[in-house]
Amino acid sequence: METVQRLRAMALLCRQSAAHHPDRSWKLLAEAEFWEHMASAALLEHFKECAASSNDVMQPQRTANSNDAHRIAAA
Repeated sequence: METVQRLRAMALLCRQSAAHHPDRSWKLLAEAEFWEHMASAALLEHFKECAASSNDVMQPQRTANSNDAHRIAAA
């Protein structure tokens, strides 16, 4: 998450610079868009990793059913 914050901070700096340098604003705004895109990609990757790790932790458990009782009684 720290990476996302840093990438968004870079985008903010580019937008602020664009406001102070109108002659270069198109380039700075394009760069801000790039940093925002990178932040979105990093955030998506973070959530994918979280989802994958939670799936590893929460493996489905076998539950008892009525057929198990018949198997135990037959044994």
